[in-house]
Amino acid sequence: MKKRLSVVLAVYNEEANLKNCLDSVRDIAWEIVVVDGGSKDNTLKIAESFGAKIIRTTNPANFHINKNKAIDMAAGEWILQLDADEVVTKALVREIEEVILRKSNIEGFWIPRKNFFLGRFLTKGGQYPDYTLRLYKRGFGRFPAKDVHEQAEVKGKVEYFRSDLLHMRDKTFSIYMERFNRYTDFLSVQINNPSFFDYFFLKPGFWFIKAYIRHKGFMDGFPGFLFALFSSLRFPVAYIKYLIDFRK
Repeated sequence: MKKRLSVVLAVYNEEANLKNCLDSVRDIAWEIVVVDGGSKDNTLKIAESFGAKIIRTTNPANFHINKNKAIDMAAGEWILQLDADEVVTKALVREIEEVILRKSNIEGFWIPRKNFFLGRFLTKGGQYPDYTLRLYKRGFGRFPAKDVHEQAEVKGKVEYFRSDLLHMRDKTFSIYMERFNRYTDFLSVQINNPSFFDYFFLKPGFWFIKAYIRHKGFMDGFPGFLFALFSSLRFPVAYIKYLIDFRK
């Protein structure tokens, strides 16, 4: 059974997360493929301790480029693409085992994901279930690599798992702000003929109302408020970065 599944990751300085991630798939992975973007910490040593196949490369702003490299290197019949800060629950392991053992015409599976944010898993604000397309037959799934928030695309029929993937994402506010800075950098270079009103009022106002009011982010307490607020602020911050770069 294990010869059917390749677990693939793109990583960069993930020593704090990688062991827990790989431990969670130890019993179902036939091979582990890790594409490293030039880590300066112990990420590679941890990957080596799990017998991973390692590819060393650069760390592009759009890390989906490296995810595709990992997908291309996989040899299993099925590919499970993970981020280093994700943990596969035991219930999800059992569902994956069932899928890769049976023959079917299903080429991919969406997995419900629970996002950890400042001390709790978010259950509202449009953050759960945060479905992500992560399991697919080799040759059927790949990222477009055009945007950091895109999903993989699968050629063929897809279904949904019931069990959760845990995303141990933002354990501290400083970790969140590192991602916030990286994502707004990426968003700023995608802006074309921007409107000041759209990026300072319309887009952030719409997003905050949607996340905090419509999707009941207020039920997640202070973390829910911060998530809705800073998700909204990405638009004016990206606009400011665009203006600064445009005037250089």
